[in-house]
Amino acid sequence: QVQLVESGGGTVQAGGSLRLSCTTSRNLNGLLVMGWHRQSPGKERELVAALYSVATHYTDSVKGRFTISRDNARNAVYLQMNNLKPEDTAVYYCTAKPRGAASWDYWGQGTQVTVSS
Repeated sequence: QVQLVESGGGTVQAGGSLRLSCTTSRNLNGLLVMGWHRQSPGKERELVAALYSVATHYTDSVKGRFTISRDNARNAVYLQMNNLKPEDTAVYYCTAKPRGAASWDYWGQGTQVTVSS
């Protein structure tokens, strides 16, 4: 079992930045794929960013603005969000899955990000 705890959400004006943090109960030794999902009212949950052993994935709407990174020594994953837009408003979830797995098995409790125009 993997426990994930997010922090760093809040309210920011459009164009601003936020950094989300996720601490894990398991050492990030490359066996897990880490990700950030988000969900806003009336929309389906979407994968925003994923971090594989040597590669990253971003959904098109955040490319060039968001960066996912990890700190293995701290068992932590981060999502740096720059040039935020009102459409980025959502609950953001830290997620993880075993490498090669199809589904994201582990989810944090979520942290609210609100971007005002």
